[in-house]
Amino acid sequence: MSTHTAGAAPTRREQILKEAARLFADRGFHGVGVDEIGAAVGISGPGLYRHFPGKDAMLAELLVGISSRLLTGGRRRVAETAGPAGDVLDSLIEGHIDFALHDRALITLHDRELDRLRESDRKLVRQFQRQYVELWVEIVRRVHARLTEAEARACVHAVFGLLNSTPHLDRPGALPGRGAMAALLHRLAR
Repeated sequence: MSTHTAGAAPTRREQILKEAARLFADRGFHGVGVDEIGAAVGISGPGLYRHFPGKDAMLAELLVGISSRLLTGGRRRVAETAGPAGDVLDSLIEGHIDFALHDRALITLHDRELDRLRESDRKLVRQFQRQYVELWVEIVRRVHARLTEAEARACVHAVFGLLNSTPHLDRPGALPGRGAMAALLHRLAR
């Protein structure tokens, strides 16, 4: 979920978003108060209002933000990856695996709380998601030319389902080490 530069300390706003995502994913949007989010980052609940107008704004920034970052990251990977389409697909898979293993709380949050967003924010999330899917569909069809567009789209959604299943594997010992899990997910997605 992090948007800060690698190696840089997260901003207070990023700390708040990270803790809000974790708490919302653990207990649901309505099960968490601003005082709890504030306590998790060492400030008072009312102190959060210096950073966000309220919990709704945090949720919107989390869900719109991750959909936007996935799309932007996917576009960057397509533009920067030289070589055959299979290499581009591998890069897209790696990017989504990084998200799925690092931002598991956001996957849970999206699944449970998307309907809590204002209609305009929900539409924006869906718009970014459709564009992200279509980016993948184009690359999948380059790799697997015999697939129809509808078949490629179904494959992409199935792969997202696989990769986004990581929050359901959080029992102790359910996930092998990060590297082993990333390699397994990559093999399955490919």
